[in-house]
Amino acid sequence: MIKYDLKCENAHVFEAWFKNGATFDEQAGAGDVICAVCGSTTIVKAPMAPSVPRKGKSPRSERDRIAGKEVNQAAMAMAAFREIRKVVEESCDYVGPRFAEEARKIHYGEVEHHGIYGEATAEESRELHEEGVKIAQIPWVPISDA
Repeated sequence: MIKYDLKCENAHVFEAWFKNGATFDEQAGAGDVICAVCGSTTIVKAPMAPSVPRKGKSPRSERDRIAGKEVNQAAMAMAAFREIRKVVEESCDYVGPRFAEEARKIHYGEVEHHGIYGEATAEESRELHEEGVKIAQIPWVPISDA
């Protein structure tokens, strides 16, 4: 396993573990690596410093403990994001790329209030926020780990 510092197109930096460098390249190329902050799939490796153990210290013990904790936290976060996705898909209407249009209709009372989800560009999201339309971006993680 290898841990990379990653950066999305919106400059959010985060860490992720991969089997090897080729696995990162494959998953990032397929759009399967997602920024947990903004949902972007345009991800690159961020510059990172190598981990060099201090002389006389076991290079594995502390590092393994921290890595295990990070992997466990990441797994718990992914499980929570999957549950959020499940609830959204079960209780809201998918409106696809018409999200901004439909959100405005709900906000301005043109249609009855109901939950929706879909896609919006960064520009559309900014405009919705400026108009006072309440929206939220959530990481849209794959349903399974595979």
